[in-house]
Amino acid sequence: MLNKIRAFIESRKNELRVLSDDIWNHPEIAYQEKYACARACRFLNEAGFQTTAPYCGVETAFRCEYGTKPGPVFAFASEYDALPEIGHGCGHNLICTAGIAGFLALAERIKEENLPGRAVLLGTPAEEGGGGKVRMVEAGCLKGIDAVVMTHPSAKNSPDPGSTANIGLEITFHGRSSHAALAEKAINALDAVQLLFTAVSYFRQQLPEHARIHGVILDGGVVPNVIPDMTRCRFYLRSGVESWISVLEKRFRDMVKGAELMTGCTAEVKPFRPMYRSRKINKVMNAEYVKCMEELGMVVTMPEHQGRGSSDFGNFSQLIPGVHPYFAVSNTSEPPGHSTEFCACAGQDAGFANAMSAAASLAFIGYRFLTDPEFRCAVRKDFDTSAS
Repeated sequence: MLNKIRAFIESRKNELRVLSDDIWNHPEIAYQEKYACARACRFLNEAGFQTTAPYCGVETAFRCEYGTKPGPVFAFASEYDALPEIGHGCGHNLICTAGIAGFLALAERIKEENLPGRAVLLGTPAEEGGGGKVRMVEAGCLKGIDAVVMTHPSAKNSPDPGSTANIGLEITFHGRSSHAALAEKAINALDAVQLLFTAVSYFRQQLPEHARIHGVILDGGVVPNVIPDMTRCRFYLRSGVESWISVLEKRFRDMVKGAELMTGCTAEVKPFRPMYRSRKINKVMNAEYVKCMEELGMVVTMPEHQGRGSSDFGNFSQLIPGVHPYFAVSNTSEPPGHSTEFCACAGQDAGFANAMSAAASLAFIGYRFLTDPEFRCAVRKDFDTSAS
């Protein structure tokens, strides 16, 4: 059955490749993916499926489903947003195409075998900081769905290693401006933001292995001879142990207060994006993915540690069984994510071919979920007994 599914995807590879390249050539950042959303929906409509877009109150989200008989409901997630300036440096064009390929393959099995249950495809925008899945979850997109999967390009083929919970905080320091050469009465907002970065740097030595903090300065002044009266920065606070997020946030806010006291500035701290929850790994679907990829001739590398990145798929996986494994974007190099090199690989042959193998593996997991009650129960049991 895995080979049959892979052969079906292979029969559609030319049109799927055109879709992937089209999205790659039209990168759009979070919540601006009008071209990608419309292009994916048009592809599905031309294949004979109905789509709903906008969906869940999100203009660039969509939903497509197939199947009429009562039974389990298995979903694929497709991302298609790009990064500012870099383009598809995270390969979301491949994620979108793999999700569609997996959905088509499972829908074909439902049709050919008259299977009970449904296949669902969710077009999920704004993963890169915008929290598209968070908004969709809040609007009820997972209602009635029993399991959800997504695959992501990476340096290697690997099962889902999990991810970190992540909050984003924006800090604005307010001071008093002055000529830099006559600054006795000035309150330097740039000093405050620099002291905050210094405090974070010292704190990093004491962070546990599962935690990360990093930030950027958005506003730091305009000219050297004017003391800035306002500076603004953003930080991500991450942890693979979700309960640690509150610990990190308390310490971070204390450091902001310290910068206020040392400079005389006042500070505003506010979230600038929804919280991404840590991914709850489903060991049963993870193991099935590894087995399928190896049977398709792919070399799979087992992760050495928990994933360091964050994804709003974590919010999906905390509510229903989910898995988010990876495929290699290149067979000759291991480009770093969010780079121009990674972007280039996302538009080349190897990354696309590997994405199609990953799509077949996920479609087979969906097929087992719909047809094998023992497998379905094992997936659910692992979800119910695993720690969040």
